[in-house]
Amino acid sequence: MSGWINTALFGVYPYICLSVLLVGSLIRFDYGAYTWKSDSSQLLRRDRLRLGSNLFHYGVLIVIGGHFVGFLMPDWAISWLISPAQHELLAMGVGGLAGAIAIIGLTILIHRRLTDPRIRHNSRAWDVAIVLMLWCQLALGLLTVPISAEHMGGGVFEQLVTYVKGVVTFQPDVARLLKGTPLIYRVHILLGFTIFLVSPFTRMIHIWSAPVWYLGRRGYQIVRTRHPAPSVVRETRQ
Repeated sequence: MSGWINTALFGVYPYICLSVLLVGSLIRFDYGAYTWKSDSSQLLRRDRLRLGSNLFHYGVLIVIGGHFVGFLMPDWAISWLISPAQHELLAMGVGGLAGAIAIIGLTILIHRRLTDPRIRHNSRAWDVAIVLMLWCQLALGLLTVPISAEHMGGGVFEQLVTYVKGVVTFQPDVARLLKGTPLIYRVHILLGFTIFLVSPFTRMIHIWSAPVWYLGRRGYQIVRTRHPAPSVVRETRQ
């Protein structure tokens, strides 16, 4: 890959994607607040939704969390805890298992969306496109596991970690850090940034509204039942 193409794809394109993600999300929140939702198809049919959704979300949250911790943790903290080889092995084990769970759940959701006539009819083109992009991204991530197993010294993994940190910290000529890495890693990175790019225009926008406050909420949840209380029934019969 020539130098200018490598720079454009891995030195410029990531910042375009992240800028569109941030600015596009703010614009949508301001001008399209009523479209800020995941567009759940639960009301159309619940069949397979709970299983597929739970598997996908639990798995992908671990994958995303692992990426943030593994790639953005300070070097001194990682060196103090584990060696580069152990770091790579941990990423392969936890990431591979979580990715497998996520892709199984997403496969169930895609099959449900494409084969159920009601859901398929009510799905926009971007609804299908974004889940297929996510599936491909998970598949690419799983395919990197056997490639990583061939480079257990940690050298290639350290290149990737340094690249991600370089993008976040605006290091100059960061694209050169990916030279010599296997192609599948670079495709995985490009597709990941592309998902960031299109997220403000799709149902993926709801990732900004993850209800983390739910875990520490105070008070009780008020639930209203559809059926009248027994005392009300007796009074009605009288």
